Amino acid sequence: MEAAKGVELTFDFPHMAPDERLKELILYISARCSEDPTFGAIKLNKILYFADFLSYGTTGEPVTGAAYMRLRMGPAPRRLLPVREKMIEDRELVIQKRRVYQHEQHRTVPLREPILDNFKPNDISVVDELIRVFWGRTAEEVSDLSHGAAWEIAGDEESIPYQAAYLSNEGVTQDDIERAKAVAAEFGLDATSSGSASTAIRATQLVSA
Repeated sequence: MEAAKGVELTFDFPHMAPDERLKELILYISARCSEDPTFGAIKLNKILYFADFLSYGTTGEPVTGAAYMRLRMGPAPRRLLPVREKMIEDRELVIQKRRVYQHEQHRTVPLREPILDNFKPNDISVVDELIRVFWGRTAEEVSDLSHGAAWEIAGDEESIPYQAAYLSNEGVTQDDIERAKAVAAEFGLDATSSGSASTAIRATQLVSA
């Protein structure tokens, strides 16, 4: 997919072997968060998301290079579930379920040490800082923090471009929507389609950022 005026959107970095990086980072985060009573699947998703997008926004390179999509509780790696299931099958990970308040928490528990050879020191530093910031915060609190501009401009289960890391978290304005309609008309997109509309909004915001 290409945005307006030649701005090419990047949704993942296949050359980084994202699935392998996700696997090792899941093991690392799960081990580091083993004593955090509020750690579960939602918090894991958000640590991964913020690590990738904050790193991309500051250095131009993500930590895992995985593709992310919009879900109701915030962005999540598109391939998290198949990667996690393969880890369970290979006996690298187990899921521990328990009740926390009114919710069922799904905790990932590592069964081996992570291999971090392919990560830069800054990659791990970003993850460590996010673990510190999110420690003790509930799933709802962490989810709310992830409902920024990158999440707002995507449709349900739509992929989020890494360039969204540069967008302001003030949200999508009415001006953005009006510009999106103009871009949609210019590029022959259906402005009434949620996918086309969000793509157009992304394009206008990326170009004007």
